[in-house]
Amino acid sequence: MKKIIAFGGSSSKNSINKQLAVYAANLFQNVDIEVLDLNDYDMPVFSVDKEKENGIHPLAQDFYAKIGSADFIVLSLAEHNGAYSSAFKNTLDWASRINNKTFQQKPMLLLATSPGARGGGSVLDIATKRFPFQGAEVKGSFSLPSFNDNFDIVNGITNSELKKQLLEIINSIEI
Repeated sequence: MKKIIAFGGSSSKNSINKQLAVYAANLFQNVDIEVLDLNDYDMPVFSVDKEKENGIHPLAQDFYAKIGSADFIVLSLAEHNGAYSSAFKNTLDWASRINNKTFQQKPMLLLATSPGARGGGSVLDIATKRFPFQGAEVKGSFSLPSFNDNFDIVNGITNSELKKQLLEIINSIEI
């Protein structure tokens, strides 16, 4: 059975992006899903001086190994000031020191959501363009606007048109 790694690019304990990533991963058929939490990869802010003094942080090595163990990645990015959250960016910075192709040529579904009407569109645009340079094979992307109006914990995406859009993307992907 194929393995999906799903996570939200946020350190919030109640991350709406983690909720969306887990929801989307569960829409795939006949897969094992492992959910990561960025809080398990809390490291000092990356610097070449810290790397030189202490080497690559063990949690970065663990994160890189988890990505390597996946057949497919579902990642939903939080948008902070129009870009990645600092928690995600720091994890990515540390892991990129192992291999700049951090995503190890893994196929990926990129998602974003926010409470606002743009649904994390800026960070999704940045990641869709940037991640292929870091070894991601982006197979699809989806932005869920106005999370609190269009998602609930029991039913997932409640807006039928948005749910249909995500299902069409997922159904077009072979894992």
